[in-house]
Amino acid sequence: MAQSAADTIADPDATAQGDVSVTIYQNGQSLVQDIRQLDIERGRSRIEFPDVSAQIRAETLSFAAPGTAIVEQNFDFDLLTPGKLMEKAIGQTITLVRTNPATGAETRERAKILSTAGGVVVQIGNRIEVLRDDGLPVRAVFDRVPPNLRARPTLSVNVQSNRAGTRPASIRYLTPGLGWTADYVALYDEGKDTIDMQGWVTLANTTGTTFHNANTLLVAGNPNGGRRNVNRNMVRAGTQSANREQVGEFYLYPIGARTTIANRQTKQVSFMDVQGVAARKVYSRTVGWMRNDSNPVNVSSEIAFSSSSEGGLGDALPAGTVRFYQRDSKGTPQFIGENRIGHTPMGSELSLRTGDAFDIFIQAEVEKREVLTSSEWQKTARYIVYEDGEEVARVDEERPTKFWQTTMRYTMTNAKSVPVEVDLVQAGLDRGWWSRDYRIVSEDVPGTQLNADRRKWVVPIPANGEREFRVTFATRY
Repeated sequence: MAQSAADTIADPDATAQGDVSVTIYQNGQSLVQDIRQLDIERGRSRIEFPDVSAQIRAETLSFAAPGTAIVEQNFDFDLLTPGKLMEKAIGQTITLVRTNPATGAETRERAKILSTAGGVVVQIGNRIEVLRDDGLPVRAVFDRVPPNLRARPTLSVNVQSNRAGTRPASIRYLTPGLGWTADYVALYDEGKDTIDMQGWVTLANTTGTTFHNANTLLVAGNPNGGRRNVNRNMVRAGTQSANREQVGEFYLYPIGARTTIANRQTKQVSFMDVQGVAARKVYSRTVGWMRNDSNPVNVSSEIAFSSSSEGGLGDALPAGTVRFYQRDSKGTPQFIGENRIGHTPMGSELSLRTGDAFDIFIQAEVEKREVLTSSEWQKTARYIVYEDGEEVARVDEERPTKFWQTTMRYTMTNAKSVPVEVDLVQAGLDRGWWSRDYRIVSEDVPGTQLNADRRKWVVPIPANGEREFRVTFATRY
């Protein structure tokens, strides 16, 4: 079943593929399954599978055909290019056609290729010549295509069959070069506090092969070898099960109709279209412990929404980028920011930062810091002593400590013509074992303790106004 020269000039859109299914993961790997109807001889024979991925991981190949066992497999990955054609023809004789630039007349000479290292060296009669890339009209004519040089990536298998005849033969293999990402387009309506969201899958194929009329399945999740899912914009993880098929820990997102995934092509397919999802704008800033701003700092502008089934998007969301738009006074959508999400289960609460608020600032300052009492007392710290990786002793050491009282002042300004609320978070309250004891002495607005390290206040600021907000902490050091 050697390849003929005619194979190399076949229709580039033709394919030897059969019933193709492609499963694309988000870690750069894809599973290709291809079932072809082949006429297999009785006994031992070789079967060729052109049009496999040029990046096939040959060690992952699985072959199956009724009454047939695989004996050996080979992957011919040297593709037909001018350089490879010349390299494989070393020792062969070709025809050089030269064109006279002045007259257009052609002359032909037979030349033996001696070397292609750093340039093409040929022997013409009794002389040795180097073919230079100097723009002169010279072309090489080959009598045949060298063996094992393919117009398309080709997999060959040697098989042993107990009968002759046509039957389905399937191959299954993993390949890099096929990937997908999720992209979301969200139109925010500030008057209604809603978003309309469309979800798009972007497929990219750099395998060197086109997959024709493929049944395509996308897998969302992190198979071993992928990056760990970190979703920094998730306020609360969801607990609802999405109405999607799962395999293991992965959600499946099938493409509705068969599609051709062309080599070196990017393709987008819609997988979500939801209108009127409840959303709200959030202004927020997180301030570090003992922060002293020399200048006012913009607060963050965020858009919060839910992926729940009740009033939310109603789906599990694959990791991707969410781009927000908002209509201007003429009704034209304008881009207002973007952010990434990790894999998000249904029922989650999300708050995505879109940028800095133009009109709202906070300046955090340490207004006062003093020792609450001059008396000192002891605080015990525990150390563990190791030798050769084994614990050998525990030592308790007493150290003098003091109570400090710190008053933070937050100066907030709002240049908007409407009042706003700002989520102010003070972080750094839990300073480790040496200052784990702290309490709130006073606060202008009642706050919410998010965890041992963070406390949040929702502070209203009047329209075109300014507000000073103070909190006093007592901390033991």
